[in-house]
Amino acid sequence: MTAKRWQGFLRQLGYQVPITESWSGKDADLLIALHAYRSHASIDAFKLAHPNRPLILILTGTDLYRDMANHPEVHESMVLANALVVLQTEALRIIPAKWHHKVTVIHQSVPRIPKQQKPKDQFRICVIGHLRPEKDPFCIVRALPHLHSDSQITIQHLGMAMSGEMEKIALQATKQYGCYTWQGKVSHQTTLRTLARSHIMVISSRMEGGAHVVSEAITADVPVLASKIAGNCGLLGKDYLGYFPVGSEKALAKLLHRAETDQLFYKKLQDQVKKLQKLVQPGHERSSIQKLVTRLLKSSKTD
Repeated sequence: MTAKRWQGFLRQLGYQVPITESWSGKDADLLIALHAYRSHASIDAFKLAHPNRPLILILTGTDLYRDMANHPEVHESMVLANALVVLQTEALRIIPAKWHHKVTVIHQSVPRIPKQQKPKDQFRICVIGHLRPEKDPFCIVRALPHLHSDSQITIQHLGMAMSGEMEKIALQATKQYGCYTWQGKVSHQTTLRTLARSHIMVISSRMEGGAHVVSEAITADVPVLASKIAGNCGLLGKDYLGYFPVGSEKALAKLLHRAETDQLFYKKLQDQVKKLQKLVQPGHERSSIQKLVTRLLKSSKTD
């Protein structure tokens, strides 16, 4: 999604921008690489062939919060890159200070999402993302026994199970809890419609570089309850009221109850999300990308 979005913006600005899984070896004035570890071979090859041409490296969550500590290729890619792009401000904390001069924060943008009528007879929660361990996708399921018996909360869980065990747990939870439904993989259009109809979105990830679905929730005016990790804090801000400790289903249940029953708290979450909307507007992201690319191309030498 990031690659396609950048491609669209750069084409609007008049650039020719093919997307490939690895650098094809074809002539290019500038290379944009997504993922320091997986793109390391392409980064190395491009810089070997064109040492004076600029290279932008977009760092992902797995780069920052997993691979940087375990794979020297991440550091090598960062050394070779002329510019490093991160998707949220907290990423700067983990990048070595000697490379901060290369870093630009560019928030992921989302086009306008049509408003949808929210159900009045229930408090609808959505959880969006493929079911894999890094997402801690069943934190919401573990929270259900801790909800009050008179709660009107219903949960729509969207995302493909990435293993047979994950699918088994999701199906079992759907049978066990009347308020919980796992819908599996759905279209992006259906996902956005479900999001817009929700009162709250929950993201319980253990690791994120800056989840696009958080930007979508901000655009859709849907408050977020988020695990307190760097990737979420960098998007929502340090003072955001909707955080819970990673993996804590009891804390999540408490926040869900408060959001459902405390109108003032819910309104504060809505107001905080609204204030973030200017950061995720397409024009803001396009302008940031244009400034970065223009600066690098202007300062590069031909070879």
